[in-house]
Amino acid sequence: MSQMPDTARMKRELAEIISIRTENPPGREADAAVYVQNLLVAAGFEVSLTEYKPGRFNVEARLENGLGPVFAFNTHMDTVPAGEGWSSDPFQLREADGNLFGRGACDCKGPLIAMVEALRMLASERQSWSGTLLGVFVGDEEIASEGAKFYAAGKPKIDFAVVGEPTSNTTFSAHKGSLRPVVRVYGVSAHSGTPHLGENAIYRAAQLLGMIETHHDKVVRLRAHPLVGEASLTVTRIWGGHADNVLPGACDLLLDRRMVPGEDEEAVKKEIADLLLAANRRFGLRAEIVDYRATTGSATETAGDATIVQASLAACRAHGISTPGPFGFQGGCDLVHFRELGAQGTVIGPGTLSVAHKPDEFVPVDEFVTAALIYRDVAKSMLSA
Repeated sequence: MSQMPDTARMKRELAEIISIRTENPPGREADAAVYVQNLLVAAGFEVSLTEYKPGRFNVEARLENGLGPVFAFNTHMDTVPAGEGWSSDPFQLREADGNLFGRGACDCKGPLIAMVEALRMLASERQSWSGTLLGVFVGDEEIASEGAKFYAAGKPKIDFAVVGEPTSNTTFSAHKGSLRPVVRVYGVSAHSGTPHLGENAIYRAAQLLGMIETHHDKVVRLRAHPLVGEASLTVTRIWGGHADNVLPGACDLLLDRRMVPGEDEEAVKKEIADLLLAANRRFGLRAEIVDYRATTGSATETAGDATIVQASLAACRAHGISTPGPFGFQGGCDLVHFRELGAQGTVIGPGTLSVAHKPDEFVPVDEFVTAALIYRDVAKSMLSA
């Protein structure tokens, strides 16, 4: 008979890990990493901690159980900053109306503790599966996915992965990717009382803004994917000038380019560079890409007929999810870094993105506990004895 989740233990451990502040910035996942390490060592896993930069940690727990594929659970230990507007202490778990409130409750400490519980159940049922079971818990997903990128750079062998993010326990098999180039538009500085002696970089940037908007409307947004929707190109920040009485000699634009599965990152970079060349031909405008801001990474998709997608849908359905997917994220997550290793993967987790990153973030108790069962059953399907 299969073991059932220990609800009281899960609530206690969620309270304990929420009390460990891992707001990113700055992250500081060290204490959370040690906490997770201790839980999984007690469950019989070999656990290693990696400090990939000062104060930033990844955890890998491993249990080898005969021949078979390598299956990984993955989620992140960092959270967004708590911010203002909470009804109670964001680092003190509060239960009310069937929900558990706290920063990270659904993004992503709730999924993490549900994965730990699934790992425990699997460790106690080794006769029912065969292969290698991993728990990979990383830092810095909320800003640049540095933890997952560092882990993937080591080229570990992973055949299948389930990534924990709040999906209301449905199956997501695709997500968008992002690029954030900083474009510098050049002018010529002059005294603001004699603007005819210079070239106003902000006016020049305004010419480029119109071209960016048109390019989004007529080209980029026409690239659509059935699960994640349209690609996009927009401007999210603009800054320029250095004094109130000086004509600005430069103006910077931060572009946000959301890619859909099937788009190539290098081709997208070239397309943006070509747009700047077109602006030069049309307006004589001088501009260049001077930086790329950190993002979680590119777009990805696991095919709908892949075995792990089908196993994920079946596990969700078996535990009461009437419309289990597959769906796609408008944003990004760490699935792409496991896909780049050659792993098939899905994204499943309790809670909803509609409350993540907000005050009074919560995870429903029933989804939190059910997630552990879904995780366990997906792993069993992929590691059939």
